[in-house]
Amino acid sequence: MSQPNIITKIIKRDGRIVIFDQDKITQAIYRALRSVRETNVLLAQEVSDKVVEVLNDRFSNSVPGVEDIQDVVVSILSAIGYEEVARSYQEYREKRAFIREAKYWLLARDIRTKLSENSVKVLESRYLRKSEDGKILETAQELFKRVAHNIASAEKNFNPSITDDELFRVEEKFYRMMAQLEFLPNSPTLMNAGNYLQQLSACFVLPINDSLLSIFEALKQTALIHQSGGGTGFDFSHLRPHGDFVKTTAGVASGPISFMRIFDSATQEIKQGSFRRGANMGILRVDHPDILEFIAVKADNKTLQNFNISVAITNEFMEAYEKDEMYPLRNPRTGQVIEKLSARMVFDCIARTAWTTGDPGLLFIDRMNDERGNPVPSLGRIEATNPCGEIPMLAYESCNLGSINLNAVLKEEGEGKCVFDWDGFGTLVHNAVHFLDNVIEMSRYPLNEIDQATRSMRRIGLGIMGWADILMKLGIPYDAEEAYEFAGRLMKFVQDEARRASDELGKLRGPFPNYTYSIFVHTDRKPRNAALTTIAPTGTISVISDCSSGIEPIFALAYIRKARLNRGARDDKDEWVDLLEVKFRKKLKKSSASQWK
Repeated sequence: MSQPNIITKIIKRDGRIVIFDQDKITQAIYRALRSVRETNVLLAQEVSDKVVEVLNDRFSNSVPGVEDIQDVVVSILSAIGYEEVARSYQEYREKRAFIREAKYWLLARDIRTKLSENSVKVLESRYLRKSEDGKILETAQELFKRVAHNIASAEKNFNPSITDDELFRVEEKFYRMMAQLEFLPNSPTLMNAGNYLQQLSACFVLPINDSLLSIFEALKQTALIHQSGGGTGFDFSHLRPHGDFVKTTAGVASGPISFMRIFDSATQEIKQGSFRRGANMGILRVDHPDILEFIAVKADNKTLQNFNISVAITNEFMEAYEKDEMYPLRNPRTGQVIEKLSARMVFDCIARTAWTTGDPGLLFIDRMNDERGNPVPSLGRIEATNPCGEIPMLAYESCNLGSINLNAVLKEEGEGKCVFDWDGFGTLVHNAVHFLDNVIEMSRYPLNEIDQATRSMRRIGLGIMGWADILMKLGIPYDAEEAYEFAGRLMKFVQDEARRASDELGKLRGPFPNYTYSIFVHTDRKPRNAALTTIAPTGTISVISDCSSGIEPIFALAYIRKARLNRGARDDKDEWVDLLEVKFRKKLKKSSASQWK
């Protein structure tokens, strides 16, 4: 009879938290007994009960790992006189670990990760595992191994009988594309996969309704998300405007911008997973009464420094702009029109402020919710995006991102000529979709609401980086018509192949759980993921990959980029380093040499 358990879960080597099952301990002990010709089933159960008794005592307030449990098994077998069995059990553990390490040793000889000086600086400061005193504990290859092993482990959730060799083939596929800098996931996945935190998503959207309870609940949730390494997006449009009546206090409302300042201050105090500061997206509808104050709020370059802000533009506003008409401002509390403004005047304010400060951006909120933008319109409207604005999501959704380095699929054909490898690109897209779907499975989410919403939609964001690099190598000007046509062809290819990959996963694993509420239910598609592609800024992962950021142009052949580093310091001072970026050294040397012949 099994020992009553206090512990209910264990942490697997790959970081997954699973239900504790004593029978598995009993079976492992029995196999060790059989290896020395001892077939006493009752003895195996007796040892198993003692193991659970020790675990209950040691881990009453924490979750044990697999290694913790195995250490206790070896200890108890030795203590009761079965030292030969203990050695057999230990040898089996070491044999499996040796085989896996040997496979990776062969892989490491086959794959040489070429890192630039900037890549090394960024990896050492923010990504590689460190001890409490700041000592680096892993190499870049070991980082990629850690991530690949962790993300590949999701296969066990769909195929519990998968063999070690089959699992390693998936792991190798993921390792190769990261170690060769062909594809990299977002920073939280690189930082947290295989670590205790195991929070792998970059982007979250939280709802804010017109009550103090809702506002400060969102603030608490924001703190938890930022602490775990994510960024947050909010729509503040539901909050009543400045000066509006508050029934409970017979006073007046302070308006959405005052609460944004509170969120900004809280963000300033929280360091994301000890690696980076938090980031927010603040959104206000163009028909909110406080819109003009919102547009100008960052004009002093001091206010809301932890926010990007965007105006949610409606179709009604754009029609008024085209006709040079007034459009209504509505009180979100009552729905009543309280004022009208010139659409062109407001648009001019947006343009001027964006030119001088970089904010606000524009979100075409009605376009986001039409049949092309919202895959599940029956579940509600999309109101907000992630901090960088590329992922529209429903309340409590999160999304994990990854980008393909286009330099990796550009092949040289001699005499400096390059061609695009469409077949290799297609393979990368399929592997990346597989990887990102596994990330959803492996991530440990900071809130139950986020866990449920994310797994119900399984939204991923696959994009590209290095666009400007390959245009230069192909000899295509960034602003040429040829570049525009190539971009359309390339992104159509990404979208088509990502859909095929998601549909294939849907057949194997089932469509995303909210499929029955989606626009796909009326088609012949059953995708694994509600949404697939995006274009992310790829700020830090493009530095690691030594390529141009996202689809951005290269604004100078040589420049110095300021990067915030983390050295494990416990004070509030940020440490910065200069990253010297010199683009196309070979081309510069060649042109320089020919110039002086």
